[in-house]
Amino acid sequence: MSETFSALLLSKDESGDEPVFSANLTDVDVADLPDGDVTVDVEYSTINYKDGLAITNTSPIVRTWPMIPGVDFAGTVSSSDNSGFAVGDRVVLNGWEVGEKHWGGLGQKARVDAGWLTPLDDGISTRTAAAIGTAGYTSMLCVMALEAHDITPASGPIVVTGAAGGVGSTAVAILAKLGYEVVASTGRPEESDYLTALGASEIINRDELSGPARPLNKTRFAGGVDAVGSHTLANVLSMTQNDGCVAACGLAQGMDLPGSVAPFILRGVTLAGINSVTVSQDKRKVAWQRLAADLDPTKLESMTTEVALADVMGVANDIVEGKVRGRVVVDVNA
Repeated sequence: MSETFSALLLSKDESGDEPVFSANLTDVDVADLPDGDVTVDVEYSTINYKDGLAITNTSPIVRTWPMIPGVDFAGTVSSSDNSGFAVGDRVVLNGWEVGEKHWGGLGQKARVDAGWLTPLDDGISTRTAAAIGTAGYTSMLCVMALEAHDITPASGPIVVTGAAGGVGSTAVAILAKLGYEVVASTGRPEESDYLTALGASEIINRDELSGPARPLNKTRFAGGVDAVGSHTLANVLSMTQNDGCVAACGLAQGMDLPGSVAPFILRGVTLAGINSVTVSQDKRKVAWQRLAADLDPTKLESMTTEVALADVMGVANDIVEGKVRGRVVVDVNA
């Protein structure tokens, strides 16, 4: 008798005149897992914005069908053909086009290439690793980019856009712990107390940044962490001071950048693109070490909601509609 596991499976039937998309919680045969040299018993996954887009079929995230979505997972190695991992090792995976081209974490088992896995330090549980997830790991990469461009707490305020989301919430908490003055931009004023508790010094409405940008505006920020893109990113750049840096990692408002070269050539502003999907393992390990040190676990827990695998489709709709605060952990075995 074949072994099965529970998973969220996305399918697309293209046999008719119009493709028919479906997302179903179902039992999947272990023998159908894709190729890879390490198999993991997944304990926790997450729902990121990209996962929401995939699960709701809002954007062409998935490129191989059928697909188990989930760009993150954390769990324990159950079998390994790679000398770098042994049965019982605790691991986390973020990115590597998992949930897009390769079956991802929203199921009870995953089989992947060993090079995609990051070992977990004893100080980080699998649940904590999932709570951090791609969003938290990406926000740490953003902070590291600011530091690499000599943006220190003494440089001035840092703006975080989409601040109530997963990347934004974690970035606010990390920056505040490191001593930065954080300006949190959000379209949800009801989350002001939440953002202040994470460490934001000032809350501004996203409308201040979401309209068409002037080539150069009065300087307000030493740098920024932007998860929104489009006009918002253009405005942040136009308000960044001389030799400032903005780390860009998202596109919630759009993929376009309707701005000017003026901030770059007249103020020496740096736009640092953050690619969290295929960054080297060496840099990943540094980011995870920094997360263990620079992210307050109490604040992480305060921004985290836990759901069961059966709840994922509803949460996916909410995250695409901008209704989800902070991080969502999925207990795939609940």
